[in-house]
Amino acid sequence: MTKVCQIGLFGLGTVGTGTARILLDQAELLARRAGSRLELARVCDRHPDDLRGLPLDPGRVTADVRDLLDDPAIRVFVELIGGIEPARSVVLQAIAAGKHVVTANKALLAEHGSEIFAAAAEAGVAVGFEASVGGGIPVIKTLKEGLVANRIETVAGIMNGTANYVLTRMTDDGLAFDEALAEAQRLGYAEADPTFDVDGIDTAHKLAILAALAFATPVGPADIATEGISRLTPLDITFAAEFGYRIKLLAIARHRPEGLELRVHPTMIPADHLLARVEGAANAFYLVGDAVGQVLLHGPGAGQMPTGSAVVADIVDIARGIAAGVPPCGGPFEALAPVPLRPMEALVCRYYFRFSAKDRPGVLARIAGILGDNGISIAAVIQKGRRSRAAVPIVMLTHEAEEARVRRALARIDELDVVTDPTTVIRIEDPATLAASANAEVTPA
Repeated sequence: MTKVCQIGLFGLGTVGTGTARILLDQAELLARRAGSRLELARVCDRHPDDLRGLPLDPGRVTADVRDLLDDPAIRVFVELIGGIEPARSVVLQAIAAGKHVVTANKALLAEHGSEIFAAAAEAGVAVGFEASVGGGIPVIKTLKEGLVANRIETVAGIMNGTANYVLTRMTDDGLAFDEALAEAQRLGYAEADPTFDVDGIDTAHKLAILAALAFATPVGPADIATEGISRLTPLDITFAAEFGYRIKLLAIARHRPEGLELRVHPTMIPADHLLARVEGAANAFYLVGDAVGQVLLHGPGAGQMPTGSAVVADIVDIARGIAAGVPPCGGPFEALAPVPLRPMEALVCRYYFRFSAKDRPGVLARIAGILGDNGISIAAVIQKGRRSRAAVPIVMLTHEAEEARVRRALARIDELDVVTDPTTVIRIEDPATLAASANAEVTPA
């Protein structure tokens, strides 16, 4: 008798539609690979009359999620509505009902992952979340399985397609931030309210999930120093190119002897680095393990079918376990133990500064003097001619400096009567620092 794994799908939006389409269109292939027939038994959506062009039985589509939760035949509950509530409550109810859960909800896992995985472990069910980070890029599976023999030293990457598209258009075509963002919205790469994308919040959610997985420690978005890209200008893009760099919104989690370094911010990376070549709405994940060395995963980080593909991959994994009588249980992490977090003020790296200053004698000397007083050494300077009567740009690259010293120096500089606007600061990552090994264990707190 053919084994059947019944699935309940909560949310028939963009990703839900892609997931349903793959389950329906690839039913025979998936049955061979899963060891059982994957049956889309029930679908719940706010608009049950809108089937999105899918060949669904209208009698199996409902607006009441209880119809899925209370159905004992449904073994896998797929949450694709996004957001925190009611997703959190519904997922916990599904777990309490003994159902395995698959979700693409990065915000939910970043904020409440520990609670959800603890509940799943107690109930003896699995939580699949490959689609929560990286769309169709299997970065979760790579960390959980492919690199399981490694102590992970660095997780970095371009984790938001909207921000990367905007920066690509600013770099390649000289668009201002507002112009590039408006184009991204027209093309569907950006939401009507793009705050989460351009302010780095979406990226911080993804980094929280990856860091918890890679370093076996609880991490939340509040632990991650986060800056967005909205203050960048074509002038910064141009200056970066003159120094041989490109600017990307980079997420970085690095294993240090003093603790974990967690940050999201615009970053200058060498133009010939693999991450610098990630264009458009693509994502890329840069992983460093003590045994494997450097690994780069690149591909579509969002979208209906790529993300639906990742959701179905989790469903197949769970169905295989059910068919074999040994379903996976609980969460994906080894025992989580708090470790020290390295404060942002302790970061040591190179910096790009762009000052807007009045064109007067001695201005450069005053700025350099304050930097010198704070132990910040200048590596290069570009001072362009007057662009307006108000101010001229002065651009500096530094040698390595401590973040706390940089903040003190810039606070003084921005108070000078010759400085007209707040200083633009961009941190610089070179290949050697991205790939650097920690060479020491992080001691649990």
